[in-house]
Amino acid sequence: MAEITRDVLIVGAGAAGLTAANDLRKAGLSVAVLEARDRVGGRLWTDVIDGAMLEIGGQWVSPDQDALKDAIDELGLETFSRYREGDSVYVGPDGVAARFTGEMFPVTAETEKVIAEITDRLDAMVAEIDPDRPWEHPNAAEWDEISWDAWLRRQTDDDEAVRNLAFATGSAMLTKPTHAFSLLQSLLMAASAGSYSNLVDADFILDQRVVGGLQQVPLLLAERLGDDVHLGQPVRSLQWGEDGVTATTDDLTVTARFAILAHAPVLYNRISFIPPMPRRQHQLHQHLSMGFVIKVHAVYDRPFWREQGLSGTAFSPYELSHEAYDNTNHGDERGTLVGFVSDRNADDVFAMSAEDRKQRILESLSHYYGPEAMNPVVYYESDWGSEEWTRGAYAASFDLGGLHRYGADLRTPVGPIHFACSDLAGAGYQHVDGAIRMGHLVASNIVEASRSAAATAGTSR
Repeated sequence: MAEITRDVLIVGAGAAGLTAANDLRKAGLSVAVLEARDRVGGRLWTDVIDGAMLEIGGQWVSPDQDALKDAIDELGLETFSRYREGDSVYVGPDGVAARFTGEMFPVTAETEKVIAEITDRLDAMVAEIDPDRPWEHPNAAEWDEISWDAWLRRQTDDDEAVRNLAFATGSAMLTKPTHAFSLLQSLLMAASAGSYSNLVDADFILDQRVVGGLQQVPLLLAERLGDDVHLGQPVRSLQWGEDGVTATTDDLTVTARFAILAHAPVLYNRISFIPPMPRRQHQLHQHLSMGFVIKVHAVYDRPFWREQGLSGTAFSPYELSHEAYDNTNHGDERGTLVGFVSDRNADDVFAMSAEDRKQRILESLSHYYGPEAMNPVVYYESDWGSEEWTRGAYAASFDLGGLHRYGADLRTPVGPIHFACSDLAGAGYQHVDGAIRMGHLVASNIVEASRSAAATAGTSR
């Protein structure tokens, strides 16, 4: 078994781990990155399926995502705007597709008024939330003990308004049923984007894409690290103490002064810690779980919806695919739609055969775009729930009461072990931007700790 000695061991070659590794190298520290998969990128994955380039994982860049935008610029990548010219489509409780423009769905005047009033209320609450410390809000305990669905239904008995308000953080972002997470968790999701209004504005959240795919960010970061990135190396055990850490894979032993766990927190239990993690972490990690969403890619010989004057943007809390967008690649003559099937709907369709599931999902898309949506030339489902080293999508969130109870300990180092991933972010929570922010943060913390240790050693001589 090969043995390696470094200053810092990083577990996970996603955006967080590779950002941290590059920062640490720039600060003069040596690194080794161990990645369980046979590729870098984590939840970023751009691949060619049946001749079509698809963004299987994360892909969008929002105007407020400064850490991601800086990385894109620094790496010399180009972005392009998501196609959004023309009308959007909304399917209401009557099953009828209605065209609309602007941010408000074509609902009755009374329902529109209720949605606007509650949105204003939520924006005011979110403005008081620090996304890095939501548990410090005076009402945090109260807001963490009521589900997102229950709170909304206390505000109004207008079911259509509740469904439209709820799915922005439920099906669309946290990808869990709205009764399964708290109001506080929902407010954190909104605060991470700057406001609830930002979160429900598709033109804000889903603004830009990277030409050639967003996985280029981790791919280029990994290139700079060269042989310090080791693929196909799941960490089996991590021994830790005051003197540092020793990680063991099937092929390698890596000894380092510090370790960064830069992967989804639901995977911490795949590592045997020696000694075991403290009781606080054992409890904390059991109250975090992944959501579940199927990202559906349908490629057509041309973007036929544009001929109908449609932007490709579509929403409905009543449809199997609760949202869909024009996802055509830069410079591609073909047209691509991307749709999303979340939480319990995703459970239900995976109980079907692959062919029946495809039929049901395309039928849902046809309710927005018409019968041509039933006949793509390429069809693919991103199923992150079946990925051994992810186990869900898009990221982890707390169960009811968990954020207030455990949130303050999410990023707290355990001896020489530090934590960094999008699941732990404040700004950019659950997004690539958050992963990069966490990578920068943990790297700076380790550089500071390393310098303090060196200064202490110097004065004790």
